[in-house]
Amino acid sequence: MRTFEKSVKLNNVCYDIRGPVMDEANRMVRNGESVLKLNIGNPAPFGFRAPNELIANMSSNLTSTEGYSDSKGLFAAREAIVKYDAKKGINGVTIDDVYTGNGVSELITMSMQGLLDYGDEILVPAPDYPLWTASVTLAGGTAVHYICDEESEWFPDINDIKKKINPRTKGIVIINPNNPTGALYPEDVLKEIVKLAEENDLIIFSDEIYDRLVMDGAKHTSIASMTDKCLCLTFNGLSKSHLIAGYRVGWVSLSGDKSNAKGYIEGLNLLSSMRLCSNVPAQSLVASALEMNEETEKLICPGGRVYEQREFIYNAVNSIPGMSAVKPKAAFYIFPKVDIEKFNIKDDEKFALDVLREKKILFTHGGGFHWEKPDHFRIVYLPEISVLSEAMTKMKEFLADYRQVDY
Repeated sequence: MRTFEKSVKLNNVCYDIRGPVMDEANRMVRNGESVLKLNIGNPAPFGFRAPNELIANMSSNLTSTEGYSDSKGLFAAREAIVKYDAKKGINGVTIDDVYTGNGVSELITMSMQGLLDYGDEILVPAPDYPLWTASVTLAGGTAVHYICDEESEWFPDINDIKKKINPRTKGIVIINPNNPTGALYPEDVLKEIVKLAEENDLIIFSDEIYDRLVMDGAKHTSIASMTDKCLCLTFNGLSKSHLIAGYRVGWVSLSGDKSNAKGYIEGLNLLSSMRLCSNVPAQSLVASALEMNEETEKLICPGGRVYEQREFIYNAVNSIPGMSAVKPKAAFYIFPKVDIEKFNIKDDEKFALDVLREKKILFTHGGGFHWEKPDHFRIVYLPEISVLSEAMTKMKEFLADYRQVDY
């Protein structure tokens, strides 16, 4: 019976960030057409390069990282992560509480596999990064989506979270800074989430991969620094901040009350051991990278490439009739809204396909992030301003006379 239930769960997994629209784009590319890809947050194709010092460090470590490491990772890497967590105000993290992974993605899946049984529920934001929902589902659980409110700068709707907590709820996921909206959560919102987690004995899963890509002089606060009464898993890595997405290096730190989590931690240890270890050459970069923030800071201050591209795309989107967007505060994503009545949009995936086929621009529709209304899509603003400008000109031309055809 459990096997049958698992197969049903697999049929319900949605991962449209790399779904039918991207399949069509790949078909077009194979046929020789040029497609501007605004769908994937991989800095390398857009000319971003990791600091030379970082590359040199890994090169010099190659001969000493040919073998396996401890299943949780190199001691030096985990020691550096413990120190980084302490700087963020996260107390009580030890070397044994840190697991390195082949990017954060692997660890998200592992954290759900070690926890969930059939019938268990995890609160996941909507819109979300879809790997979270997919990982919950593949582990046999149910992702229950709580709303992030566009009218409140895309912050989590605390009342909606309250309504969706029940005895089956095991934990809550937050993505801060957020993908796909670029939102940065203030301390008062985080405190309310902590209060709900403590009152309902929930595990907090906090995806903080963009915490070093915060703009406008704002400060990122790690939610794990605000509680020692519930178990917190804090996810982070170097893929985005240090522009090495292909090197696959991430980590998760356990903090807070671990007293009732012995079985869960044993499960994480087992799952970690089963894949032997994560990428050892990339692990060797962690300690030096966490002391190397200057290049990242240059990108996100006025005059820096990410900052100026954020400024451009925000103004460009809001200048197009029928489109609007909240200004992102972090990362390199914006989540525009389209006027579905003006354009007769009933199906956001079809809208994305129509833009792709006519203007050869690829983005991910809102449904790919478990957003229920067909009125949003995500733009990755990693391309240079000249390329973004061309894309927005084409989008304006497309929308000038677009009305989705009903079938």
